Amino acid sequence: MTTPTPDNTQPAADAPVTDDRLQESPETPHLMTDSVDDTERRNGAPGTDRWHAALQSILNGSVLVTVLAVVLALVACGILIALTDENVRATAGYFFARPADMLQAVGAAVGGAYASLFQGSVVNFGADSFQQAISPLTRSIDYAVPLVVAGLGIALSFRAGLFNIGGQGQILMGAAAAGWVGFSFDGPAAIHIPLTIIAGIVGGAVWGGIVGVLKARTGANEVVVTIMLNYVALYLVSYLLRTPGLLQAPGSSNPISPATKDSALLPQLFGERYGVDLGFVVAIIAVVVVWWLVNKSSLGFRFRTIGENPRAARVAGMSVPSLTIWVMVISGALVGIAGAYQVQGAVTTGFTSGIDAGIGFDAITVALLGRSKPWGVFWAAILFGVLKNGGYAMQAANGIPIDIVGVIQALIVLFIAAPPLVRAIFRIPQPGARQRAKTSKTSKKAVAA
Repeated sequence: MTTPTPDNTQPAADAPVTDDRLQESPETPHLMTDSVDDTERRNGAPGTDRWHAALQSILNGSVLVTVLAVVLALVACGILIALTDENVRATAGYFFARPADMLQAVGAAVGGAYASLFQGSVVNFGADSFQQAISPLTRSIDYAVPLVVAGLGIALSFRAGLFNIGGQGQILMGAAAAGWVGFSFDGPAAIHIPLTIIAGIVGGAVWGGIVGVLKARTGANEVVVTIMLNYVALYLVSYLLRTPGLLQAPGSSNPISPATKDSALLPQLFGERYGVDLGFVVAIIAVVVVWWLVNKSSLGFRFRTIGENPRAARVAGMSVPSLTIWVMVISGALVGIAGAYQVQGAVTTGFTSGIDAGIGFDAITVALLGRSKPWGVFWAAILFGVLKNGGYAMQAANGIPIDIVGVIQALIVLFIAAPPLVRAIFRIPQPGARQRAKTSKTSKKAVAA
């Protein structure tokens, strides 16, 4: 009689011990030792799979949506330019008789406007020298520098779940503090320039810190508080500029400050011909520091945590009130650098209460366009600098109102705020749509089986 072999029979002593959990399927990479190339060679997969994955990542990411939002805004404003052009309206009267005339008029109006915008803000191809050719770009960079640092401050608060709408007030207080240090002291530039920037940082940090304390200690809404502090800062700086002995220029009856001392002015990086000053380097340093803070530091991790889930942050032992205060202090400090730049590089002959120049509110748009990411904010600020600088050239060359630039900025924000609309217009699938469809199809087949 044959004796049945039990299921738990031990293997022979010389047989290798195996565990199904350690068996690798042909498509599973060695997690500890394999590179992507090793996995592809073992699986026999073509090298194009990597490029296909990268392409899918781009299509499903926010970069493509942002670029297409800018394209849609330019197209919409092109239609607006064509509708307001006199030649287009004149040729529209006999469109059915001679349609080519209207099409040529539309092309001349829109193409001429955007050509003027490009040559007035990026490269002037008709210039006689290299310096004159790239001078539009250097001016655009000058416009972009304060937007970079102010946008970083607003973006940092967004990442922490706070809406800092007080950029105007923080720029005013930063400019007031930096301006006072800039015209009240003499000294070597190596000391005076950093001291003036630090004064702007302190001014903005104090103004932002007030919001953080009120938010953390009383639960006050930061949107309301920041907007109200904008008015407080505006009237406070106006008072200081009208009061002799404070910020008002000696011997002047106008609300204007003295000129910034030469030792506090930001030096030109490539000479007076090109116009790019040290502020551009400061802006790049700020981008790198904020990138490291947000993505590599434990403090940045805490900021992102309270922004995504404050309740989970409390459970993890994080002090949400303290972090809220720190977020607003750092946010205000970054915006304060923009105020310092205004008195050290933009308006050096004496500033008024309009020194913010709308940068505080433009920084909100820049932060939104940059998706609250440091390098995204940098390129968004460059784009806005190009639009602002090129808008003046477009107005001078084609008689198009400068308000068209504001319309472009508003439309960019509108399309960025509605990614499904942009994806629907360009027929781009929603992120994960194919995977969800595939999963749903598999589930239906399993149920049917």
